[in-house]
Amino acid sequence: MTDSTTADPATDAGGGVCRLRLVAGYDGTDFSGWAIQPGRRTVAGVLTEALGTVLREPVRLTVAGRTDAGVHATGQVAHFEVARPALDTRSIHGDPSTLVRRLAKMLPDDVRVKHIDEVPADFDARFSALRRHYEYRLADADWGPEPVVARTTASWPRPLDVERLNAASARLIGLNDFAAFCRFRPGSTTIRHLQAFDWCRDDDGLLRGRVTADAFCWSMVRSLVGAVATVGEGRREVGWCAALLGDRVRSAQVPVAQARGLCLVGVDYPAPSQWAARNETTRGLRDFPEVGRSGCCGG
Repeated sequence: MTDSTTADPATDAGGGVCRLRLVAGYDGTDFSGWAIQPGRRTVAGVLTEALGTVLREPVRLTVAGRTDAGVHATGQVAHFEVARPALDTRSIHGDPSTLVRRLAKMLPDDVRVKHIDEVPADFDARFSALRRHYEYRLADADWGPEPVVARTTASWPRPLDVERLNAASARLIGLNDFAAFCRFRPGSTTIRHLQAFDWCRDDDGLLRGRVTADAFCWSMVRSLVGAVATVGEGRREVGWCAALLGDRVRSAQVPVAQARGLCLVGVDYPAPSQWAARNETTRGLRDFPEVGRSGCCGG
């Protein structure tokens, strides 16, 4: 998360409501994604329950990028509003950063809130964002990933060539319609600006893909990974992925890579003075309901 937070905090006309921003990390293995779903364990469900207990009032989170079941995060960003009296208790003393330590005692081991601060009302975790950064971890060894990283590393059944992965990925960068790589969602656009997509192999043999865009449509990152992996193993020509950009519906030829390899590692924001303008720009491009939806943004 990058921005400069020098603007004054937000309150309502009576000074009774403040907006808080949090940064969270989680192991998505045992979650049914971010979004609250009845009868399912979700990241937002666990966080809102813990926050509601500490603050003694209901909390509703707006998130930078909803993640699907099994997808992880180290830099997820969300915001919520709370009545100021809830922060002026003996245990919090008006300082939202004290919530981090309190939540650490309440939350399960697979989700953590790492930072909380007060922000102006113009800040919107979703609409103010400039770009999202994902990482994809992939093991192409015959035996799959090492057990100690298996929960956060996907496997591919055939050896992958890094040069071919990068060649195919580079041809997808730019402002394009990624309909061939996205699951259809009524009312949403599949036009995205893919700003970075590259691969390297670590000393431990794992492949790491870096994927950055202004936003991601549903299943986009995993589909991009699956597509370039078919090139990396030699089944497709290097230009095959880019040729799919001409399609206007999801391509049945594109495999979807495993969720467990995907991790949201960061979200970038402009300076506070630009938040309001950024919100308007983003809403004009992607104005569709968020509540009650499951899966999106790279999942």
